[in-house]
Amino acid sequence: MDKQYEPTWQSLKNHRTPQWLRESKFGIYTHWGIYSVPACGPNGTWYPHNMYRPGNSQYDHHDRTYGGAPAFGYKDFIPRFTAEKFDAEEWAELFKSAGAKFAGPVAEHHDGFSLWDSRVNEWNAARMGPKRDVVGELEKAIRGQGMRFMTAFHHFEQWWFFPHWRNDCDVSNPEFAGLYGPMHNLDGLGGGADDRRSEWLLQDRPGREFHDFWRAKIDEVVEAYRPDLMWFDFGLNFVQEDYKKKMLADYYNKEQEWGTKLAVTYKTHDLVPGVALVDYELGRMDRLTYYDWITDTSIDDQGAWSFVSDAGFKNASALVHNLVDNVSKNGYLLLNVGPKADGTIPDEAKERLIAMGDWLKVNGEAIYGTTPWVAFGEGPTEMTESGMFSERHEVEYTAEDYRFTCTDSCIYATCLGWPEATSTIKSLRRLNAGEIQSVTMLGSDEQLTWSLGENGLEIQRPKDKPCDLAYVYRIERKDPF
Repeated sequence: MDKQYEPTWQSLKNHRTPQWLRESKFGIYTHWGIYSVPACGPNGTWYPHNMYRPGNSQYDHHDRTYGGAPAFGYKDFIPRFTAEKFDAEEWAELFKSAGAKFAGPVAEHHDGFSLWDSRVNEWNAARMGPKRDVVGELEKAIRGQGMRFMTAFHHFEQWWFFPHWRNDCDVSNPEFAGLYGPMHNLDGLGGGADDRRSEWLLQDRPGREFHDFWRAKIDEVVEAYRPDLMWFDFGLNFVQEDYKKKMLADYYNKEQEWGTKLAVTYKTHDLVPGVALVDYELGRMDRLTYYDWITDTSIDDQGAWSFVSDAGFKNASALVHNLVDNVSKNGYLLLNVGPKADGTIPDEAKERLIAMGDWLKVNGEAIYGTTPWVAFGEGPTEMTESGMFSERHEVEYTAEDYRFTCTDSCIYATCLGWPEATSTIKSLRRLNAGEIQSVTMLGSDEQLTWSLGENGLEIQRPKDKPCDLAYVYRIERKDPF
C-alpha cells in the first residue's frame, strides 16, 4: 500500500482535521493513575514531581502524611492504586450521557506508569496496581457506546520529572529506573534547580534510547487500541524533530489501513502549524479564527486535573458556556474528569456531566455538525485574555451575550442567559427579512413573534424555559432558489 504521508512537514501539512471531529465538537478524557492515591493538590498530577522537592504544599503533605520521600517513595503508592471500583462500562455510559462524541484516558502521564498492558514498560497497570488493562477496557467500552476513542500522552516529560540527583531517595536507584526514568548527566544540578525549565536546561538532552522508548510506548497503544485521536502534552516540544515527523506520518498512514480518519493535537508551537490540531490548555480564543483548535480544560475549578480531595467543581453553566463559546469561534472542547483512586467518578462531576448532557439533548442541534457563522457572537462580556491558560481570568456571561453557529439552512443564536421578554440580536441585521423562514426556540413549542429591522432581529421569547443554562433561537432560512 502506497504511503499517503511522508515524514516531512510539507507532506504532513496535507493532513486535515477529520470530518468526524469537526462534527463532534465535544469529548471527555480522564487523568487517573498512581497520583490519584494521595489526592493532594493544587495540581494532583504533579504530586510525584513536587513530593521530592521542598518548598511546596505537596512536599509538606507528603512529609506529614507518609514520613517523607526517603521513607515512602512514589513507587510505594502503586500497591494502593487498586482501582477496585473501576467500571469502564459505567464511565463510558456516563460520558455518552454527557453528550461526548469521543473519549479516552491519559495513557501515561509524566510519572512513567503506563495504563495499558505494556511489553516495553514493566511499570504498568496490567502488571501491578490494578492489574488490569485500563486503556484496553476503556477502548472497548467507549467504542461500545458509539463514541470515538482517544488516548493522551505526557510521557516524554519523564526525562526531567523526577530529581535523579537525589541520592537519598528511591529515584536514584537503578532498580526503579523504568518508573522514574533513566539516569543521565546531571552536571550542575546537585539539587539546586527549583523549576522544570532550569532543570531541563542544566541536564543533558535525551538521546536515541530514550526517544526510541517514547516511540515504542506510542506504537504499542496505536497497534493494540487504534486510537482515533492522539493528544500530546508540552513534552512534545522536547522530542527531536525527525522523531515527531516520523511518528505523525506513520500514524496518519494508518488511515488507509484502518479505513478511518485520524487526529493529533499539540500545544504552543511544538509542531509546525497546519500538521495537527492546536490545543489551548485551560484557555480559548477571544475571536473567530481561520483555523480550528481545541481546548482541554478540567471539570474541577482549580486545574487539579486528577482527583484532589479539596478541589471544587465548575458549575454546569460555565461548562456549557465554554462549549458554546468554543464552537462559535471554530473550536472544540475536551473536558477532563479526574476519577478517585478506587475508580469512582466524584458525584459532583457526575452531576455536571449529566447537566451538560441534558442541555445537549435539547440544544445539540446548535452544536453538533455546525460551523461557525460569519460573526461568533455579540454582547457586553469580553474576555480579558486569550489563548493558553486564559481561563485564569474566566468571565461570567449575561442574557445579553449571544453566540452563533450555523448550518446551510439555519443560524443558531445561543443566549448565555434567559433573554429578556423582548430582545434584539443586533448581528442579525445583516440578514434580509425575506430570507427568514421562521424563528423558534429549541425545546419550545411556543409560537414566537419576531421582526427584522435596521437594529437587528427582534424576538418575543417564550413564556416558559425549555431547559437551563443557555437558550437557543433557531433562525431557519428560506431557500432563495
